[in-house]
Amino acid sequence: MIDSLDGLSVGDALGQQFPVMRRSLSDLRSGNLPTGPWGWTDDTEMACSVAAELGTRGAIDPDLLATAFARRCDPARDYGFHSVGILRRIREGVPWPEASGSVYEGQGSCGNGAAMRVAPLGAFYAGDPDRIVAEATRSARVTHMHPEGVAGAVAVALAAGEAGRARSTGVRPAPGEFLTAVLGHLADGETARSVGRARTLLGASVEHAAAELGNGSRVTAQNTVPFTMWAAATYLDNYPAAITACIEADGDIDTTSAIVGGIVATYTGKDSLAGLPATWLAAREPLPRWLDPAHFAYGRPKSRFGWLHRWVTGTR
Repeated sequence: MIDSLDGLSVGDALGQQFPVMRRSLSDLRSGNLPTGPWGWTDDTEMACSVAAELGTRGAIDPDLLATAFARRCDPARDYGFHSVGILRRIREGVPWPEASGSVYEGQGSCGNGAAMRVAPLGAFYAGDPDRIVAEATRSARVTHMHPEGVAGAVAVALAAGEAGRARSTGVRPAPGEFLTAVLGHLADGETARSVGRARTLLGASVEHAAAELGNGSRVTAQNTVPFTMWAAATYLDNYPAAITACIEADGDIDTTSAIVGGIVATYTGKDSLAGLPATWLAAREPLPRWLDPAHFAYGRPKSRFGWLHRWVTGTR
C-alpha cells in the first residue's frame, strides 16, 4: 500500500508541476527535471486519508473517512469547486450522504476524484477483488454518489489489486489479461464499456488512445479512468514510461499520473530499475506529518489471496 501511495503522490506531484516546468517530453525521458520540492495536490492529500484509515483500522468506515476528508481539506491543494462545497458541509455537520448526494441536481458527482485517491486501497486488498469492490465503493460514495463516479474508483482499485496480485506471484500479466481481470468485477456502465474499449486499443499510440478514451480534460470518471487503465496495462512494468505516457496525453495530467502511478508502483515497487525513480521520490514534497506508517496496526495482506488479512481484521 505504501508503494502505491508513493507512486500516486509522485505521479500527482510531477503531473502538477510539469506544465509549468518549461520542459519537453524529451527532457522528461532523459531525466532532465528541476529539483524539488514538487508540490502535490488534493489527489495525494485524500489518498493519504484513505491509506491512514486502512492502516489504522483495516477497513473503510465512510463516516470516519468523510470526517477525515473534511478536516484535512486544504482548498489550496487544487480541490474542485464541488468537492470543497461537499467537504465544507460535512465539516459543518451535514451527514455525508446528504452532502455528497446534493450536487448535480441530486445525482451526485461522476467526477474523477474518487478514482484519483483509491489505488492504495486496491493494493491493500490485493488478491481479494470482492473486498476491493466493496471497500472502494464505500470510499467513493463519501464524495461521489453517481454510479459512474463509483465505477471509476472501483476500476482503479481493481487494477491496483491486480497489480499487487501479479507482484506477489512474480508473473507480469499480458495487457489484455490485466484489463480482463478488471472488467470481470466491474459493473456495466459507460466507464466499464470504455475500459472494454481500452482493451481493444492495446498496442495503439498514446495519442490515439487518449483521443479515443479521453485524457481527463472533462474531469469525469468516464473521461479519465479508461485511458489510465490502458496506460497501466501497457506500462505495468515501467513506472517512468507510464507517467511519461500520462504527461504526453495532456488533459488532467496530475490526476491521470496519480492514478497510473498508484497502480504501476504497486507492481514495480521502488527497488527495481523500472520502478519509482529515487530522484523523483526525493523531489516530491514530503507527505503529511500526520501520516505515519510506523503506527499502522494493519499491513498489506501477507497472502496473495488475502486470507491472512481477512483473518487479522475479523472479516473472514
